[in-house]
Amino acid sequence: MFSAKSLFQEIVHNDESFRLFCSIAAGGESQGGWENARIAALVPESERALAPKISRHGADEDKHGRIFNALLKKRGLEPVEVPPETDYTMLLERRGIGLSHARLKADQPLTTRDIITYLAHSRVTEQRAAEQMAMLLKHFTDHPDLGRAVRMISADEDNHLAYSHEELLRYAAAGHGRFIRRTLRECALAEIRVHRDVSLAVMARMGHLLGWSRTRSTMLAAGIHAVYAYERLAGRRRMVTLRPPRRRDALGRPAAAAPEVA
Repeated sequence: MFSAKSLFQEIVHNDESFRLFCSIAAGGESQGGWENARIAALVPESERALAPKISRHGADEDKHGRIFNALLKKRGLEPVEVPPETDYTMLLERRGIGLSHARLKADQPLTTRDIITYLAHSRVTEQRAAEQMAMLLKHFTDHPDLGRAVRMISADEDNHLAYSHEELLRYAAAGHGRFIRRTLRECALAEIRVHRDVSLAVMARMGHLLGWSRTRSTMLAAGIHAVYAYERLAGRRRMVTLRPPRRRDALGRPAAAAPEVA
């Protein structure tokens, strides 16, 4: 039998699987950095007070990408090309979730609804990111290479999630509640499908690299489908509920410097 801890330890201890894991993570974080930078540049005049926080969000994502690349460098590894079926960010865009790259590449100011769409997308995806980093933190906080990096990224993801809650609640109080609820629901339903598909694709790649048996691969796939079924029925509620965060103005505070991981 295997656990989440043993699974991640196996991935981390093998150079090729670690290389794929860090490459996928770095690619997604860097893409998020670009998206947030473009959103900050296109914020409408009525919402300019948000621009520094959006820029901070993007800078954090860029930092995370550098951290994962530095972890590779420390092991003497080069990044690999991210397989398209594992590209979480782009698969979400193809489902119409968040702001499209075509919209972000155009030099036209965003609207208030565009900003709310961005925040709803962040609320859902940062929930996933915070949970995944919390799991890695549980298992690798004392790891000589991963520990410090995981602690920093986990704290940042918690800040991003708190910021999304706080700003969406502000917009809800200003009369946008119905649009927020509808957008959150659409984002959550799409995200759990994409997360399932990406998880299956990543585990298939890992299984090939690590030589897993058909039985083990089948059991992992069954577990991923079971999580999807739960989230489809009830688990997505954690992604669409809004509550005042314990940490206020999380992205209005000074950012921590990236750890020296390489």
